[in-house]
Amino acid sequence: MVKICSRVLFSVFALMLSVFVCAQDSLKNEKPQMADALRSSGKIYVVVTVLVIILIGLFLYLVNTDRKISRIEKNIK
Repeated sequence: MVKICSRVLFSVFALMLSVFVCAQDSLKNEKPQMADALRSSGKIYVVVTVLVIILIGLFLYLVNTDRKISRIEKNIK
């Protein structure tokens, strides 16, 4: 049953991925206006910095949670 569900989910994912790829292909000739505006005003660096800070925070949270779980597992054994 699990194999069937995983195959169905994989098939649906593959179909959705192909739709997204076709949608991106139609926009090849157009340039993104928002990115050009952010780049010209220098705000793109603020956006990238905020995204990097958020990703670093998530990574540190995951590492900290993993350490806590490892300590709890050692205490249980």
